[in-house]
Amino acid sequence: MAKVYEFIANGSEEIEALTVVDVLRRAGVDIITVSITGSREVTMSHGVIMLCDTTIEEADLSDADMLLLPGGLPGATNLNDHEGVRHAMLQQWQKGGKVGAICAAPLVLGGLGILEGKRATCYPGFEDQMTGATYTADIYTVDGNIITGCGPAATLPYSYAILDMLGYGEQATALREGMMFNKLIHNS
Repeated sequence: MAKVYEFIANGSEEIEALTVVDVLRRAGVDIITVSITGSREVTMSHGVIMLCDTTIEEADLSDADMLLLPGGLPGATNLNDHEGVRHAMLQQWQKGGKVGAICAAPLVLGGLGILEGKRATCYPGFEDQMTGATYTADIYTVDGNIITGCGPAATLPYSYAILDMLGYGEQATALREGMMFNKLIHNS
């Protein structure tokens, strides 16, 4: 079973954080939400109070197959300002592990040099903070072991692509159908 950790900050975007958790758990992935606030409680960007599974101080990330960052403001900035998050993301990438960020959060990856020479997307207006990346403007972009998403509307396709990256292609296909995503795409 794949092991994924998602860092959550005060001001993280609800849909970008929780859709990924929902989809990955439906597929059987062990995804753990990690608060960076000093407690398990986080106040999301639109006032939703979330209780994370653990805190960054308590988390053992050594078994991570993937680390994720949701967007939202000031969530993405708070993630970028947290030395523990920056260290974990860089260490994960340096060992060849998978990393992902959506909306404004690719700025963290850009600031760490992770996007250098890579294709990536983000919320419009944050392109200049993806240092070294070729901006795609796609709903999501996968380049090797890195996935980026453009914002709230990207959360379902981004989540299914994460499943594909983790080797859960069959589950992703079933969820696209079972969650009515295919109907949405074909009727638009």
